[in-house]
Amino acid sequence: MSVEASKALVRRFYEDVVNKGDMRLAEDVLAADYVEHPGLPGAESGLAGFKQFVAMVATAFPDLHVTVEDVIAEGDKVAARVTVSGTHRGVLLGTIQPTGTHATWTGIDLIRIADGKIVERWSQRDLLGLMQQLGAIPP
Repeated sequence: MSVEASKALVRRFYEDVVNKGDMRLAEDVLAADYVEHPGLPGAESGLAGFKQFVAMVATAFPDLHVTVEDVIAEGDKVAARVTVSGTHRGVLLGTIQPTGTHATWTGIDLIRIADGKIVERWSQRDLLGLMQQLGAIPP
């Protein structure tokens, strides 16, 4: 897969799977044995675990939107710098009650692609900033 095709696959993942919530498309974009680093505690592995993760986040932030700021690729890896935003309207991580707060946080993902599908994603998010915005942690 070319570097440009890999970058397009990653953009499609964020726009169509994450932003639009098209879980049928997730099966076209993600490998069946996909691995999320770090995964959601207690979630299944693979594609099923990813779907659980998205369902949890979409429940907590029903208007969640990921904006891809930068995409850089080399070999089988793609790095994406993202800005995530959403309104906290549902329970987050089983304990953080809805606040109604619109929050914005940033992140960087490193994604590995094999055989035309995303097989692994390492995510680093500003969760401290998110928790402070929600009032779960003092500033």
